[in-house]
Amino acid sequence: MAREIDEAFIEAAVERYQRLDGLLAEFDKAVRGVEVTVSSPDGLVEVLVTADGTIRDVTITGALTGRTNTELSRSVRQAVAAAADAAAWARSKLHAEMFGEHTPLGES
Repeated sequence: MAREIDEAFIEAAVERYQRLDGLLAEFDKAVRGVEVTVSSPDGLVEVLVTADGTIRDVTITGALTGRTNTELSRSVRQAVAAAADAAAWARSKLHAEMFGEHTPLGES
């Protein structure tokens, strides 16, 4: 017995794929353009990161006088960890904004 091909379903699926593929390209571009700046808890280090996780800049904003290498290293690690969290948050928010209305194929 031959299976019937639902051409309307196939056309709709192809159109949906093309729309999502276009949105994915926009998303990839957008995550490279969204920037977030975070600081270490002690305010010594600032990190500028994009939503795709690329660190664009690291700035020492506080005075180093009286600080040890260990303290500076800790501040840098904390700022970089906060930057990773901020990038993930920004990426998630952007994803929800761009893809929130789309449901998986087969769901309504």
